[in-house]
Amino acid sequence: MRRKDREVRDKGEIFDILYRCDTVRVAMHGEGYPYVVTESFGMEVVEGRAILYFHCAQQGMKLELLDKDPHVCVEGDLFLGIEKTPHGITARYESVVGFGTCCFVTDAAEVRHGLELLTGHYGFSDYPLDRCAGIDHLRIGKIVLEEITGKRNLPGSMTPADRASQERK
Repeated sequence: MRRKDREVRDKGEIFDILYRCDTVRVAMHGEGYPYVVTESFGMEVVEGRAILYFHCAQQGMKLELLDKDPHVCVEGDLFLGIEKTPHGITARYESVVGFGTCCFVTDAAEVRHGLELLTGHYGFSDYPLDRCAGIDHLRIGKIVLEEITGKRNLPGSMTPADRASQERK
């Protein structure tokens, strides 16, 4: 990471950023080009690794590509806005990038667990899944992130360039 001053090193903080994301983008190996999709997700941390669950249809390009190669890159971010600084303008954000593998779960208990994490992530942890009419038409993807990094540039934080600029004044 080029900007070490913006790196988030603590895994707990990185997981917290990811928990607060509304969606994630999942990149996979496409036919000639990378292929990226935005996903709603649920998440848990098991043995120090983030595990994400998402739902999708039972067919489509995403499934075809993941059947060929399950390796993925996941990106999540919280864009907080643009702010003036002593040396220009900057974006304020928190972000996470992770690398891992995706599989589709078939065990009924794990399907239910993944859906409970997903509905809980969006504030509907009490939603009765047995009332979901489309549940039989879903596939539940599970991504285990083997590597994960975080980065942030929060409002009010001063970078070394900001400090140097203020010291010159």
